Amino acid sequence: MIKIKPFKALRPKKDLYSKVIAPPYDVVSHEDCMNLVKGNPYSLIHISRSEVDLPSNVDHYSSEVYLKAKENLEKFIRDGFLVYDDKEYFYIYRLIMGTQKQIGFVAGVNAYDYIDGIVKKHENTRQDKEDDRIRHIDITNTQLEPVFLAYRSKESLDKILFDIEKTTPEIDLTTDDGVKHTLWIVKDRNIHDKILSEFKNIPALYVADGHHRTAAACSISKKRDADNKSGTEKEYQYFLSVIFPDNMLKIMDYNRVIKDLNSNSLESFISKVEKNFMIEKTKSNDGKYGYKPTAKNHFGMYLNGEWYLLKAKEHIKSNDPVKTLDVSILQEYILSPILGIENPRTDKRIDFIGGIKGTDILKELVDKKEFAVSFSMYPTSMAELFAVADANKLMPPKSTWFEPKLKSGMVIHTL
Repeated sequence: MIKIKPFKALRPKKDLYSKVIAPPYDVVSHEDCMNLVKGNPYSLIHISRSEVDLPSNVDHYSSEVYLKAKENLEKFIRDGFLVYDDKEYFYIYRLIMGTQKQIGFVAGVNAYDYIDGIVKKHENTRQDKEDDRIRHIDITNTQLEPVFLAYRSKESLDKILFDIEKTTPEIDLTTDDGVKHTLWIVKDRNIHDKILSEFKNIPALYVADGHHRTAAACSISKKRDADNKSGTEKEYQYFLSVIFPDNMLKIMDYNRVIKDLNSNSLESFISKVEKNFMIEKTKSNDGKYGYKPTAKNHFGMYLNGEWYLLKAKEHIKSNDPVKTLDVSILQEYILSPILGIENPRTDKRIDFIGGIKGTDILKELVDKKEFAVSFSMYPTSMAELFAVADANKLMPPKSTWFEPKLKSGMVIHTL
C-alpha cells in the first residue's frame, strides 16, 4: 500500500515563476549555472547550486556551499520570491515537449515505502553524490527538487488527471527550450480523498529519475527518526515527488562514445565484434547524418567514416531482465571484452550522450577524432525498467534518459 500525502508547498511568487524555476541541479555544469544566474537574482540555482555566489576557489562540496544555500533560501522567502501556500494540497504537473505530453501527481511519498522496497529502484547510487544531497537537504531543511516516479497506469487515476487538466491552471508557461510547464492546485478535498484512496491500491511506485535525491531523503528520515521520541508522523518522513502513469512516459536512447579501440586494429576490432553480432553497412536515418536503431537488439555503430548496423546473434540473447537489456548486451559483448571498458561508471575512455542531443553528434565526435567509435542505442522501455525493479535487480549505469525534464522550483517541500 503506497502512502502519499498533500503538503504545504513553497512556490515562486506567481509573476516570478519563469525567472525562478531552473533545470535539475545534476544536469547542468558549473559554467551553465553561472550563465543561468547572470542578471537573474531570482534563479533557484542560487539555492540548488549556491557555489555560484561564492569565490571560484571554494570547494563545491564544502560546508560553506550548503550554508550559503540555506542563507539564499531564507533570503528568497524573506524577499517574497518564494511564498508558502495557505494549506496542504496535492498538485498536478504537466509537461509538453513537441508531441510528448506527461501529466502526474505532485505529492509527498513516504520514505519508508522506499526503505521497505515498495518504491522500487533500478539504479545504484554513488555515496559521494548521495552525501551531497543529504547535506543540502539537511542543512536547508528543504527538498528543492522532485523525484520522478512512475506507476503502472490506472484508468481511475487517469480520469482524475484528465478532469483536472480541463480546469484553469495556477501556472502555465513555456521555457526557452520550448517545453510547456503547467501546474494545477488540487483544492477540492473530495478529490484529495479520492487520490489518497486510489494510491492505496497501487502496489508499487518506481524511481524513474532521482535515485540520489530519494536515497538522501530517506537517509535523513531515518536519522531524524532516531531522535523522534514521540512516534508521531513528521513532514521529513516524506519526499517530494511527481508521480506519472507509465503510459505517458517516454525513455529516450542513451548513446555511447569510446576514445579508442583498445589497441585493436580496425580489422581486428570488426572481426571480434562479428563473433556475437551480424554486421552490415547502413545509411543514416536520423537527423542530417546520424543513425538510430529501429528494433531491440539492434545497435548503430559509427566507425572510420561509416555507419554500421549490428544485430545481436541469437546465442547471446537472454531472458534475464538485466542481461536482456541492450545496454547490457553492448557492455558484456563489446565494451568490456573488446574495448576494455570494465567499469563504465568510472572509466574515462567512455562518455554518454543523451538521446535529446540526437545522433548526428555521434558521427561528429568520431569525425573530429575526439572519439574512435560511437554506438547509438535502441531505447530501454518502461516494461524493461519495471521488470528489472520488480526482480530487485539493477540496470547498468546510463540505461535511461527521460524527457522532458522536470523543472526544479515549480513546487518546493520544506521539512
